[in-house]
Amino acid sequence: MNFTRWSARFPGTQRRAAARTEHAAAQAKRGEGAVPAARGGRPDPGAERSTPAADGHPADPTVSGTGTGSGPGSRPGSGTAPGTGTTPARRTGVLTAVPSLDELSVREVLGRLPALVALVHGPEHRVAYVNDAYTAGFGARTPGAPAHEALPELGALGLLPLLDQVQRSGKPRTAKNRTAPGGGSSYTVTCTPVDFPKTATGATPTSTSTAEADAHHTGILIHLADVTDHAEAVERLRASERRQREAAVTLQRSLLPQELEQPDDLRIAATYQPGGTEAAVGGDWYDVITLGAGRTALVIGDVMGRGVRAAAVMGQLRTAVRAYARLDLPPHEVLQLLDGLAAEIDASQIATCVYAVHDPNEGLLAYASAGHLPILVRDEHGTVRRAADPTGPPLGTGGWLHTSGTIALGPGSTAVLYTDGLVERRGEDIDEGVAALERALAGAQGTPSVICDRLMRALGVDADHDDDVAVMVLQQPARAGADAELFHNAALELLGGIEAAPRARAFAQGVLASWRFPVELCDLGVLAASELVANSLQHGTPPMRLRLRRTDRRLIIEVTDGDDHLPRRRRAEPADETGRGISIVATIASSWGSRRTPGGGKAVWCEFALPDK
Repeated sequence: MNFTRWSARFPGTQRRAAARTEHAAAQAKRGEGAVPAARGGRPDPGAERSTPAADGHPADPTVSGTGTGSGPGSRPGSGTAPGTGTTPARRTGVLTAVPSLDELSVREVLGRLPALVALVHGPEHRVAYVNDAYTAGFGARTPGAPAHEALPELGALGLLPLLDQVQRSGKPRTAKNRTAPGGGSSYTVTCTPVDFPKTATGATPTSTSTAEADAHHTGILIHLADVTDHAEAVERLRASERRQREAAVTLQRSLLPQELEQPDDLRIAATYQPGGTEAAVGGDWYDVITLGAGRTALVIGDVMGRGVRAAAVMGQLRTAVRAYARLDLPPHEVLQLLDGLAAEIDASQIATCVYAVHDPNEGLLAYASAGHLPILVRDEHGTVRRAADPTGPPLGTGGWLHTSGTIALGPGSTAVLYTDGLVERRGEDIDEGVAALERALAGAQGTPSVICDRLMRALGVDADHDDDVAVMVLQQPARAGADAELFHNAALELLGGIEAAPRARAFAQGVLASWRFPVELCDLGVLAASELVANSLQHGTPPMRLRLRRTDRRLIIEVTDGDDHLPRRRRAEPADETGRGISIVATIASSWGSRRTPGGGKAVWCEFALPDK
């Protein structure tokens, strides 16, 4: 039985048939003979007969029309047909003739291109040819007219100077993403120099100089590739990046304090400058937190990241700092808490931070640093100092115990807190940038906001700066005259036993009267001082001290002792003889609080807001 006609129906035979066809095609390509394209169930007698060709050789039944060539460089079954200039091509097992490149004229090739093509010649770039695509895009053009008249679109695209450059240099030039007038299509234009035959221009060496004759025989082929889709895609990408950056900047600015708190004893200003349009927004941040009793916390930090994620992490850290600051902890303990929180928020992102607390009673700035740049302080004489170590690793690294340090900040002093974008430059050591900032601070005078602007200009920070910058400037004013009369301090050491209480009341009464407070405020101040002293005498340990302080806005009463147990407000039962002191103070005062002191012990304080004059 003949299985040939049924073989295509058996499993696997189709793959074997395809393999035989590919093998036969490969043999034909190597000149090993041709294989019929298909086999029938019965042989066709006429298919086996060969017809003599014109040259007397039998014709190949698989070749259509022209047969195979035998010219130089040809090989059987794959050469060029003699006398035709065509190259045989195989299609479905049959060789068919296709035109060779020699058969096509330059005009035919350029005319069939989908890109816009124009050919100009001579020093005036006279039009020699435009293809159909160019005519369809810009209309018909008059041959022989100069380009600035006949091809005004080239002038609108800014290409006429480019044509002059190509003619002078003899080298091709490319202009990318040139937009047509009216916001139309965008093109990438390539201008290629070409040489015309001398007979084509009619110039003779005797009528012009050699250079002019060469110029007349030089042309330029202008190729305009339509890249409108690409340009629109690029513009959409840029618009998307702008929207993302605007969202990050908006988030960044919304998470920063909209208005800085202004303590009684400090003048503070801060500024934030996002990176240029090509830079992603980072996580620079700052904050000012009033702690009570005249003390102020100042913080500045930088999340090592870019974009919305860095801004979000920054917002969480800033919120956490405000919460930890309310505990009135020493700076190094605040950073210790932040270190653990930063690792929980995002272990892949770390942050640098410096947290400082200003105490006007001591004239000191206590600080702790987590991988951040040093605080700079200029004293009243103009000398600039750097806050020395300790400096620990950045937040989020873990396994480190931070410590606190202090630097003097007396009357007339100015301190600067900043991020690395202000002083870091590519190719320079960061210490050089800090030294430049020291020099700029030494000569910067004026209010904190003025000093911020001057430092930014001195360090070369502008709208195109490649990194985010945050700067905070605080001043301790040197007061004199009438302004100084609004700021006073008075203190009493509480010695002895219970007899210290009446001495404290008498001291408070005399001091508050000398400060010319209203009678009602004097009575409330004496009552608060009496309750705080009584609480310290009962629950605290020596040494004990009563401190009274007034500013232009508030009266502060503070009692310190050697016991570190912090009091808390509780509800006293009717039968209780004690436990009402803190409740009384919290009721009559504007605010109250307590904290542990660095040398051991605690401080309990309350504030009264002064009436507006």
